[in-house]
Amino acid sequence: MIPFNKPPFTGNEEKYVLESMKSSKISGDGEFTKRCHQWFEEKLGCRKTLLTTSCTHALEMAAILLDIQEGDEVIMPSYTFVSTANAFVLRGAKIVFVDIRPDTMNIDETLIEAAITPKTKAIVPVHYAGVGCEMDTIMEIAKRHNLFVVEDAAQGMMSSYKDKALGTIGHFGAYSFHETKNYTSAGEGGLLIINDDRFSQRAEIIREKGTNRSLFFRGMVDKYSWVDVGSSYLMNDMSAAYLWGNLEKADEINENRLATWQKYYDGLKELEDKCLIELPTIPDGCIQNAHMFYLKVKDLETRTKLLEHLKQNEILAVFHYIPLHSAPAGLKFGRFEGEDIYTTIESERLIRLPLYFGLQTKDQDKIIQAVKRFFE
Repeated sequence: MIPFNKPPFTGNEEKYVLESMKSSKISGDGEFTKRCHQWFEEKLGCRKTLLTTSCTHALEMAAILLDIQEGDEVIMPSYTFVSTANAFVLRGAKIVFVDIRPDTMNIDETLIEAAITPKTKAIVPVHYAGVGCEMDTIMEIAKRHNLFVVEDAAQGMMSSYKDKALGTIGHFGAYSFHETKNYTSAGEGGLLIINDDRFSQRAEIIREKGTNRSLFFRGMVDKYSWVDVGSSYLMNDMSAAYLWGNLEKADEINENRLATWQKYYDGLKELEDKCLIELPTIPDGCIQNAHMFYLKVKDLETRTKLLEHLKQNEILAVFHYIPLHSAPAGLKFGRFEGEDIYTTIESERLIRLPLYFGLQTKDQDKIIQAVKRFFE
């Protein structure tokens, strides 16, 4: 069976994890965490980054920093992972879902303004498949209505929008290093990007269980104590060590995935030309990271049959999110603003093909030919 995903392993991860294990600092903010922070801040061109235990926790930290409270409203697409909404629901917010664009599966920026009410506190664009949302429009709307923007860039490492790294445009950005992502910290991990200096110091406090411990170790206070709300959001340094092994070869991983993505696209283009499938769209100004390769078929019935066909050919392909607004918790904690024209229909058509660092050429060929045989 060709698996859907394999976590990236470049060769040095094992050595770095062992080095971290033998050090005197294996909890949060050890040597490898510092290396990763420096790499992110230089590579992404951002002010402040903090490794977290997951992207979920990075989003939760953003919600705390924005002082999201009971009755506040947060606008986002329904076609996203549950953590995007949960982070704000935990603070008492009502989630306002709006429809997506069928070309990118991203939030439709033209529908955001109509969803704004006096209770709206933030907009959370989700960069699906590592392809940027229309951030210029979203930031202009946010500025005009005095709203915050939290970029869910869980899938967006090494992607950009108009030469700006995803996650560095809004007030906050959040990345994931789950094992299914392009880069991983040994299974789970995340990153909070802080693009507004007003929140930098408090972010450190929240991440350190609500204490000013980071300030103490930098000599900025003579003792540390409990000063705010918070939790244990720090990634341990052994996980950071594994991640460092990935980051050292970030460009190599990126180029390998992009090559696979392009081979899929070129190999399946004839099916799109025959109107049998639709292939991904990358808008002008967006540079993607080949986080995933998806195709869209006619309808849910066709998708079900194609997934079974691929499974019979020992290929594990998957569909993706069930729209949150149709889930029990989505009905309880949110509402859909406007009409669901694309979210549900497009989500039922989408199939993700296997894509990971080191996917062999012969397996890529097998997958392409299996898809073609289905339509024959």
